[in-house]
Amino acid sequence: MEKLFQLKAHGTDVRTEVVGGLTTFFAMAYIIFVNPNVLSSTGMNWQGVMIATCLASALGCFLTGLMSNVPFAQAPGMGLNAFFTYTICFGMGYTWQQGLAIVLISGLIFLLVSVTPLRGLVIASIPAPFKNAISAGIGLFIAFIGLINAGIVRVDGDAGITALGDVTGSGALLTIIGLIITAVLIAYNVKGNIFIGIIITTIIGAFMGQTQLPDLDSISWSLAPLGETFMQMEFHSLMSLGALPLITATLSFFIVDMFDTVGTLLGVAGNAGMLDKDGNLHGGDRAIIADAIATCTGAVLGTSTVTTFVESSTGIQSGARTGMSSVVTGLLFVLCTFFAPVAGVVPGAATAPALIIVGVYMLRGAANIDWSDFEVALPAFLIIAMMPFAYSISNGIGFGFISYTLIKVLRGKAKEVPVLFYALSVLFVAMYILSA
Repeated sequence: MEKLFQLKAHGTDVRTEVVGGLTTFFAMAYIIFVNPNVLSSTGMNWQGVMIATCLASALGCFLTGLMSNVPFAQAPGMGLNAFFTYTICFGMGYTWQQGLAIVLISGLIFLLVSVTPLRGLVIASIPAPFKNAISAGIGLFIAFIGLINAGIVRVDGDAGITALGDVTGSGALLTIIGLIITAVLIAYNVKGNIFIGIIITTIIGAFMGQTQLPDLDSISWSLAPLGETFMQMEFHSLMSLGALPLITATLSFFIVDMFDTVGTLLGVAGNAGMLDKDGNLHGGDRAIIADAIATCTGAVLGTSTVTTFVESSTGIQSGARTGMSSVVTGLLFVLCTFFAPVAGVVPGAATAPALIIVGVYMLRGAANIDWSDFEVALPAFLIIAMMPFAYSISNGIGFGFISYTLIKVLRGKAKEVPVLFYALSVLFVAMYILSA
């Protein structure tokens, strides 16, 4: 393990990495059940999607851990699966088989970009204040996810607004209890505090009707349902709706996946002090390649775009610093291919405190932004605000990039904007226009 992951050089050990991997897994295990629920609305086989979700997630984690040696986990992205179902299939009229083909094409484009110098140029072109803003924005975003999962905040779909949820409900109360327990553990500097907090909260949840024991009769030993989604991409009829819808769908998947991944890597690693003096993550380039490969493989298995999960920050906050934690998370996804009900033992209300606390830690990035310089302050604010408000890391980055470019140009400082920044801003504008 030492030779493979260089644990001592990263100031960690096997125990810490295992705890980090377990913590990350519990924080993102909901995807095993939520992803099939979303994608099966298109007519896809629920069991097949569940198995594809576990295998694609496991492969993504293994690739990230072994190729880049960084503690980030992957799985089919929330938001991206909804885009697949409600925009690509229901809105634009593609079949789910055509949708998988579009995901594969977008993944191949991402892979092509990730193995060229353009990948490094994209990361290097992001000014330091915006890397800090991305970190803070992801903090708010992940805390927002935790509050929604707990039921403390609810989203009114009809009115399109968020509001205070039922804070007296058992789920919200359990989250509040878990938040206090975890905060006290952190205050006492207890090692593995977030993971211990999840376990204690899960146990308490058993007395509040939130923690449900797994139904052992529902455990499946068969991978046969995967045949319903495996290699079901349909390419021959992709042009049936015209070239513009195809370009729009492919471009959208590509941009969101790339900037969700880049944003998560830079934001989470920056908060944990894992970036070098130039603001780059050692091994981050290979982590991006791993993400692109996982997206391609996920489409072949039968799931929407696979991306790097912001919930990885919970494991990193627990002390994980190498790819060993990613491998641990991947092994748990493999086990859940057969023992999925076991993953459901930990309720969302027990992992919500971890997400909220990680959000607190990540807001520290905002302190490094020069808020007196409005040319930087407004774009940085839009990055931070739009991530939770638009429920998207990539949209937050897009609004920040576009506003920064426009302000600099209108101020007569066009030469201060990196050339690639112009290209990225145009790319985001094109995506918003095509998606309208």
